[in-house]
Amino acid sequence: MRTILIMGPGGSGRTTLAAATALTAAREGGRTLVLGTDRTDTLGAALGVPTGPKPVEAAPRLTAWRPDPAGDFRRDLAALQDRASSALDLLGASHLDPEELTPLPGAGELALLRALRDAALSDKCDTLVVDLPPAPEALALLALPEELRRYLRRLLPPERQAARALRPVLGRLAGVPMPTEWLYETAARWDLELAAVEAVVADRGTVVRLVAEPGPAGDDMLRTARLGLALRGLRTDVVVANRVLPEASPDTWLAGPVAQQRKTLEEWRETCAVRTVAHLGRDPRGTDDLTALAVPGTEQAAPAADWPVTDRLGEDGVLVWRIPLPGAIREELDLVRRGDELLVTAGTFRRILPLPSALRRCTVDGAALRDGELCIRFAPDPKLWPQGR
Repeated sequence: MRTILIMGPGGSGRTTLAAATALTAAREGGRTLVLGTDRTDTLGAALGVPTGPKPVEAAPRLTAWRPDPAGDFRRDLAALQDRASSALDLLGASHLDPEELTPLPGAGELALLRALRDAALSDKCDTLVVDLPPAPEALALLALPEELRRYLRRLLPPERQAARALRPVLGRLAGVPMPTEWLYETAARWDLELAAVEAVVADRGTVVRLVAEPGPAGDDMLRTARLGLALRGLRTDVVVANRVLPEASPDTWLAGPVAQQRKTLEEWRETCAVRTVAHLGRDPRGTDDLTALAVPGTEQAAPAADWPVTDRLGEDGVLVWRIPLPGAIREELDLVRRGDELLVTAGTFRRILPLPSALRRCTVDGAALRDGELCIRFAPDPKLWPQGR
């Protein structure tokens, strides 16, 4: 299955282009599902069909679905209360009724991740188009499965046999019951669900399509988004420059904005693939307007290359780990080696990368940023590498 994640700043026409991309994919002949996240149903307005918690047919071979964060939150918390009822009773806590529950911040993001997983695991569509939240929230959302799995493994490690055996003793010493088996089972279930989402995001058939208006604000978003995506190992297949004004317009007042857009587009084309979508002079509504936008089809969504890459340099056995970081600034980069992991900070983004087995037996010998690529040198540690006779 092909998955296209549509990302861009708020107000850039991201949702409209997600609908247009899904419509194009459906007309190319594939069964297509488009997921929306906007509470005001901007997706439904663009398609001309109201969307909601249940999938609806928006066009031939095109289904639209807008997950319900409130319903998912109530069901999850109710199930958690049932499983933890003994602990809650011991603490004297009152149970909450599902009707009185209001979704907490983050419930929408978790509902979208679950919908993304369910859609990817089903066999009912060939192409999945996801209208992500605005760019800053989307970057955090794409990082969430990996980070939550890390937290779960630290707080409730799967290697729990010793804890299980010692739980009665520890409970008597501490005076309070230790975590019961259901807690570890819940953590294991969450880990499996997060792993499924992480697999969809990291799949070679998953790409990110960036949407922005050519101009200063769109340029800033594009630089930030490409850096954040690269650190996560994600690639963009194409940058869609939206609402491009006509060059030969009789309106003289458009000369300034047109020149600004032209300059921005020239700069974008130097570093990435760009497709332009003309300004219709109105907000696109319905399938006819979406067709008139002529958005890129799914054939341009090329699989991402393997990342990172390890090369051997010279006869001294030095290894170089190459991490693409387009738009990174040397002064905003930071590297910390911690055991078998490397903590990489690039601007406002941070990721903890596990080192390949070969690099775990090396020491960091230096790093450099060249042409948007972070090159980290590793020298073999004689104490850890096998010695020849």
